Amino acid sequence: MEDEIVPRHVAVKESVFPFAKFQGVDTLLGPEMRSTGEVMGIASGFPAAFLKAQLATGSRLPDSGRVFISVRDEDKPAAAELAARLSRLGYTIVATGGTARALERAGVRAERVHKVYEGRPHVVDRLHDGEIGVVINTTQGAQAIRDSYSLRRTTLMAGVPYFTTIAAATAVVSAIEARREAPLTVRSLQEYHRELRS
Repeated sequence: MEDEIVPRHVAVKESVFPFAKFQGVDTLLGPEMRSTGEVMGIASGFPAAFLKAQLATGSRLPDSGRVFISVRDEDKPAAAELAARLSRLGYTIVATGGTARALERAGVRAERVHKVYEGRPHVVDRLHDGEIGVVINTTQGAQAIRDSYSLRRTTLMAGVPYFTTIAAATAVVSAIEARREAPLTVRSLQEYHRELRS
């Protein structure tokens, strides 16, 4: 029996969805979604591999600017930790009322912005004006999903990176941190294959 080969690298596969090609389609994933392709990022650790996969899909994570955060109640403690990490990296945090209060209780400053139904100027206005560089938004319940549709659609059409789970948001913050620590490197698949055999 052959010995198990344990790779010294991590590979992250990312599906590519053609949401922008279809007018009015929501970007929330469901059980019947079909991707138009897949990309892969490979690196020595997960954060850099995730970053490479994001880049391969065309998602560009800004080096600075504003990050909008609006999350459901059970995600607020994790969101506060992520917001603190982003603040330390120099990003400005923008949040809706409930999320902003939770962040401030955790010691993280946040600019408050209205939800769409709360009146103007609201977060979609700020997206249209190019003021938001990344969106972290988790929703729960049919009404909240309907209320946040224009947010999702606007980020898609504006090419703003958008993350709908705390797991994905955690991965993206780790990826940004990894990018600050060291530049990305490029290696061929053959080099990774030779490494496995060595």
